[in-house]
Amino acid sequence: MTLLFESAPAALDLTDIVESAADALEEASAEEIVRWSIATFGDRICVTSSMKDAVLVDIASKVRPGIDVLFVDTGYHFAETVGTRDAVEAVYPVNVVNVTPSRTVAEQERDLGPRLNGRNPDLCCHLRKVEPLNRALEPYLAWITGIRREETSHRRGARVVEWNAARGKVKVNPLARWTQTQLEGYIEEHGILVNPLQYDGYPSIGCEPCTKQVAPGEDPRSGRWAGTGKTECGINI
Repeated sequence: MTLLFESAPAALDLTDIVESAADALEEASAEEIVRWSIATFGDRICVTSSMKDAVLVDIASKVRPGIDVLFVDTGYHFAETVGTRDAVEAVYPVNVVNVTPSRTVAEQERDLGPRLNGRNPDLCCHLRKVEPLNRALEPYLAWITGIRREETSHRRGARVVEWNAARGKVKVNPLARWTQTQLEGYIEEHGILVNPLQYDGYPSIGCEPCTKQVAPGEDPRSGRWAGTGKTECGINI
């Protein structure tokens, strides 16, 4: 596929790039989408990963070894998630950037009281996920995510390239069209690192206090903020 742009000039309205690219790349492969985004934004693009698996990391690192991979370390992650982060850093040719909130867990509990995640999960997510990621994304013009349309109703409308008005940046979703079957096939074919919690009843993995095991046949996202009606942490909105 011919790339739409060789670079993103400062004077060019990024929304123009988004509209053209979203249409042109809708049927492109994930690798083609990643190649376009890296060719367009160069060093001003990064990957974000929850360390559920390393599929996106694998694809991006093959296109641009050394690419920045941002991981938001909330202080509440499962040990397995932190271990997956460490394994990704050791195995793949990427620069893992550990992003942390402005307050430690102890400082947050001191200032706002214990178990904020249970009393006000939206605020907890904002303080420990959204704000840190917003700060970490400041140097970049765009970022690459692993969200897929079939994951939640909110994500069904995700385009492979989007303008994120809240952050004033381009959001690239190369796996948007992928099904769970495609994802699992790529993992098996390429021997991709996977968070071991996925094999223990956690198909969707968030912070430990807010994530529970899911029974076979249940909605994979039902273990996140169970019983609260909450479905997103705010990072991908």
